[in-house]
Amino acid sequence: MKCFGIQLILWSWGFVFAVSVFAAESQRQPDIVVYLADDLSAADVSSYGGTSIKTPAIDQLAAEGMSFDCAFVASPSCAVSRAALLTGLMPARNGAEENHSYPREDVLRLPKLLGELGYETAAFGKVAHLRSAPDYHFDTFDLKQDISDLRGTVKEFLENRTDKRPLALFVGVSDPHVPWPSESTIDPQSTVMPPQLLDTPRTRVQRSRYLQEVKNLDAYLAELRELTNKHLSEDKQFVFSSDHGAQFPFGKWTLYDEGIRVPLIVSRPGKIKAGSRSDAMVSWIDILPTMIDIGGGNVPENLDGRSFAAVLRGETETHRDRIFTTHSGDLLMNVYLSRSVRTDRYKLIWNPHPEFAFTSYIDLLLRETSGDYFKEWMTAAKTDPHAADVLARYYGRPQYELFDLELDPHELNNLAGRPELASVQQELSSELKQWIADQGDELTVFHEPLMLDAPETWLPRKKSRN
Repeated sequence: MKCFGIQLILWSWGFVFAVSVFAAESQRQPDIVVYLADDLSAADVSSYGGTSIKTPAIDQLAAEGMSFDCAFVASPSCAVSRAALLTGLMPARNGAEENHSYPREDVLRLPKLLGELGYETAAFGKVAHLRSAPDYHFDTFDLKQDISDLRGTVKEFLENRTDKRPLALFVGVSDPHVPWPSESTIDPQSTVMPPQLLDTPRTRVQRSRYLQEVKNLDAYLAELRELTNKHLSEDKQFVFSSDHGAQFPFGKWTLYDEGIRVPLIVSRPGKIKAGSRSDAMVSWIDILPTMIDIGGGNVPENLDGRSFAAVLRGETETHRDRIFTTHSGDLLMNVYLSRSVRTDRYKLIWNPHPEFAFTSYIDLLLRETSGDYFKEWMTAAKTDPHAADVLARYYGRPQYELFDLELDPHELNNLAGRPELASVQQELSSELKQWIADQGDELTVFHEPLMLDAPETWLPRKKSRN
């Protein structure tokens, strides 16, 4: 009887332990993997309608998860966009307003909250911007961002990892950011030219080089997914996106959709409907709050970002009814301010200083590895009225730009000032000005601008003045 009693007690303890382990495993937080491209426009991904190249790995992720057709960044330059991602705050509130600036020291970095929720956090490559990576409380980070380097560092980390906590892994590649490679497997003549660009021979060459890097980042996505499938749990949320659009005119550094609309695909087997698409408008400031929510945490109430986990679960089809974006320049190459508000149909862009000339690394540097095609644009503008019009729109932006995105998705026809849209413009302008005030946005001009009435100052430079 005593032996039976001991066996019963041991069996009972074993049963309780087994139930406890089962409960702990059933409540285990999902692993999270975030893969970030650098300067990739949504329109150049085949699952988003791109036709110049195929992106099979991205397409496969889309087939297994949810694709967001209305995902936007907070600002279309690298440092500012990534600071907003990792703080959940818009630029004026986190302190990183112009490119190459960083959040204030007192601003909470959201990866810290993931750590407090029990996650091991790791960042490889271009996740935060350059030197700011150590400020974000990652348990492990490595700044090498070329795919050739990441291929080894990420693999070594996952193969040698012994930490039993769930993992929040961030991997950022430098593709397709300039400089682009001198060789491309893509025939320049086969590329489909975006309608906002001039179709010149050198533009096609540089587009083919850019698209080669899109193919490269797609190929590495397949490798990364194979690695994480092998070394992480089956319950894994995988996120793919880009920090803003491509470095072509009317893309990066601008608030047109080519600059601010990005691919965003989220998969989690058994939790997110495979092959689904969402029209819900989401912002990059929402991504980390969503991860915190899914990880079982409470999202801080003072953030601008908010969780869209309910959209991922299929509980709602909407998230935001307005998207606000800002741009405050990129050192001396781009001294220009823009603010915008976007609904599902209309976008209003406010350029507070239309007297400033819009310039960038493209036209001021004319680099062989990126923007030298702009020389062909300037030559064409001397004799071709269409080319002259494109350059005039590039350098000079009116105070207000209003677009009907349903009828004009490429934002080629400015409707600001049209009597029939006066009420729309007034409503959006009032909302934008109120939002700017609520943000404490002082509309700071950080450097001396080039003036629109002094075109002699726009001459290309051999090297940056930064």
